[in-house]
Amino acid sequence: MRILHVISSVNPAHGGPIEGIKQFARAHIRNGHQVEICSLDDPCADWVSNCELPVHAVGPAYTHYRYASALLGWLRAHVHHFDAVIVNGIWQYHAHAVWRAARELHFQYFVFTHGMLDPYFKHRYPAKHLKKWLVWPWSEYRVLRDAEAVLFTSETERQLARESFWLYRARERVVGYGISPPNLHPGQIEAFHEAFPDLRGKRFLLFLGRIDPKKGCDLLIEGFARTTRCDPALQLVMAGPDATYWRGALEARANELGVASRIRWVGMVSGDLKWGALSACEALVLPSHQENFGIAVVEAMACGKPVLISTEVNIWREIDADGGGLVAPDTADGTASLIERWTALSTSERWFLGERARACFERRFTVEGAAARLRGLLAGSRQADAP
Repeated sequence: MRILHVISSVNPAHGGPIEGIKQFARAHIRNGHQVEICSLDDPCADWVSNCELPVHAVGPAYTHYRYASALLGWLRAHVHHFDAVIVNGIWQYHAHAVWRAARELHFQYFVFTHGMLDPYFKHRYPAKHLKKWLVWPWSEYRVLRDAEAVLFTSETERQLARESFWLYRARERVVGYGISPPNLHPGQIEAFHEAFPDLRGKRFLLFLGRIDPKKGCDLLIEGFARTTRCDPALQLVMAGPDATYWRGALEARANELGVASRIRWVGMVSGDLKWGALSACEALVLPSHQENFGIAVVEAMACGKPVLISTEVNIWREIDADGGGLVAPDTADGTASLIERWTALSTSERWFLGERARACFERRFTVEGAAARLRGLLAGSRQADAP
């Protein structure tokens, strides 16, 4: 098959969707299929040329809606070259353009919502939700209603998607998600220590993700400050892009709480630096308010690292059942309890937790199984559509 993913941007700083596409694509390519991307990026953007997959960038896009006039014309001219079309994300122009092109040209498409129907956003941003509600019947409702299938990464995500808008109709399919087992080697840890020499020999918990209110970064600062006496040598590394320009306020709060000297901000890390950070840390911590899947969580478990997560990470039940980490509510008290429970563990208990984390990854979250389910769904729709 030749598969086309349509997404707003391939910029890795935007979080999980583009990483998910890459993970699925590697599994598809290993099985003899082709994968390409159409995005609304400016063709001159660095992340377009650096992307490991062929990218048809039809931007630049304008406004928060990411409108790019060239997209519809590109789809009309090229979509017939592909066997399957997958929309990644909603609420921006690329989803509407695929829906419109599909109505004109009579092709099937699929939609990964990537958690964008989670009711968290309705409660966290009620004014924005009202605006979305005003356009919902004429836009995203139709995009989802007319899709061959709306794809979810977990049963929890599927259930939550039904709670945001009462006008909702979709052919739902849970296909799962995951990553390929990483190729780990000692040079990755060394690369991380060379980039951040002050962390060599230090014990630390790792936050890996966008510096964003949704991720519970403020809860992590507060929770870490409350537990400083539990393990005075333990440090916290905050790794990720400052997506909402929040880092300054968080650093100021850490200074007020007296823990600024024990928190290291390293910015976005990728490639060997990312795997080095995951391999060097004691555990990954993510007290997120909403996490559709949590690629970083699965990456940590693939490295044999326990995860300290909130109950708003949609795969927490699976991780808790397999004993791959510690789980608590997405509050300051809950986050503090995660760190307190971690510091109370013995060295052997932490090691066993890491072993169970790795086993959980291998059992549930390798991408091969999810990619096979997705290909089966795509192939089944092609057969049903054949004359």
